Order: sequence, then structure tokens, then C-alpha cells
Amino acid sequence: MSRRVSLPGASELFGGAAPKQTRPEKRTTTDGPPAASVRSRTAVVDDRKSSGRIRHDTKITVYVTEEELLGLEQTRLALRAEHGLTADRGRIVREAIDVLLADFVDHGPDSVLVRRLKASE
Repeated sequence: MSRRVSLPGASELFGGAAPKQTRPEKRTTTDGPPAASVRSRTAVVDDRKSSGRIRHDTKITVYVTEEELLGLEQTRLALRAEHGLTADRGRIVREAIDVLLADFVDHGPDSVLVRRLKASE
């Protein structure tokens, strides 16, 4: 007689169906760079907004320095004290990512992201 317990698999726990794959919408604007330069950056939607306070199904782990974590926490507290905004660290990070990606879509090689990555090489 085995003492081993039989546990359900992931498909039984999470409904059995894999999440439907979706593709981001393509950028459609009349102003801005020519279509050839935008095409390489269409993975980011032009009118995108941060996902905000919703349940998120995907996760990444990011390691930060103590100074970065302290800065993030100080920003969170300043948002509450000075602006009356309550946001957890995850929401602040999602907003920062959204702003950075939008800047990359709009400015490409002149974006803050490209300049900072080049400066750190």
C-alpha cells in the first residue's frame, strides 16, 4: 500500500485550456515617423495604458539594488503624502514601463531607453 498522494495536474487546477494568444494592435497614426521606421516597433501599442489595478496572469522577477528599491519605496510614499495617490510598487513599476515603452515608440533611436542603454555600454 503506497503512501504517495495523487495531486491534480496544472491543467486540472487552471481549467485545462491554455490562455489565448493575442497579438498587439498595430500603430496607426497620421503624424509621426514614416511607416518603415514604425514597423520595427509595432510590438508596443501607441494608445496603450498601464494595466493598473487588475489581476495579472503573467509574472517576471526583476532584481534591483538596495538604492533602487529605496527610491521606489520613497516614490510610493511621496505619491501618497504629496499627491494623495495610493499605489503599490508593482503598479508604479508597470506605469514606469508603460511610459518608457511609449517614449520608445514615439522617439525610437532618440528615446530615453536607447540613450540610457547606450550610455551604460
